[in-house]
Amino acid sequence: MRTAEPPTRKGRLKQSVCRWCFGSMALDDLCREAAAMGYGSVELLDPPDFEIPRRHGMTCAVASFVKSNTIRRGFNRVEHHDSIVKELEERLPVVKAAGIPSQIVFSGNRDGMNDREGLRNCAEGLKRIIPLAEQLGVTIVMELLNSKVDHKDYMCDRTPWGVELCKRVASPRFKLLYDIYHMQIMEGDVIRTITDHFDHIGHFHTAGVPGRHEIDGTQELNYKAICEAIVAKGYAGFLGQEFMPRREPAMQSLREAFDICDV
Repeated sequence: MRTAEPPTRKGRLKQSVCRWCFGSMALDDLCREAAAMGYGSVELLDPPDFEIPRRHGMTCAVASFVKSNTIRRGFNRVEHHDSIVKELEERLPVVKAAGIPSQIVFSGNRDGMNDREGLRNCAEGLKRIIPLAEQLGVTIVMELLNSKVDHKDYMCDRTPWGVELCKRVASPRFKLLYDIYHMQIMEGDVIRTITDHFDHIGHFHTAGVPGRHEIDGTQELNYKAICEAIVAKGYAGFLGQEFMPRREPAMQSLREAFDICDV
């Protein structure tokens, strides 16, 4: 009996796996399985794990957050700047040495702060670390998250706010991590938004809406069309699969996601 040959990949859009979504697997096993499917990255890793994807011919597209900059505790409060900047000053050279292109950051929650003040504070804090990012050639990406379902009160929850922050920071080394799942919940109009604001986007994440599960036909987003639009803009980075699999085997869902986004 002949062994089935792996499918031919189009490969116009590089794909990555978010580590935390498959946290029950050993990282070595996840890398091996994902690499065989065609994935080129396992992302959101901490420094001790940076070298593991290399064993499998992969990279890490985005480094995980530093401890002082969690989703709730971010750049929107001046009193957090010193600790976040200090940790990023230590982290970015390690990220550069590992060949990782991007470092994730978060705005933090509002906690009663208005968006104008948060915008001003975020820009002020980011401008303290951007010179090092520019020197090293590492892109800092702030993730857009929904504040309606998953991350109540998160400030960077709409694309226009994030784009304005990019304009204020005014550096090619600061961009948005456009999470398609989160922004579908907050504002929809995904393809038009990506197309109009592409220059301010440095990375993408996926997941099915509603539920944050598989990106198949059981949910409302047309990921094939979205990925076609991303490729049409000349995007050269990675698209990170960040869905929580609810089917078994989970690796089958990961393989199906690759096929959907392989445009």
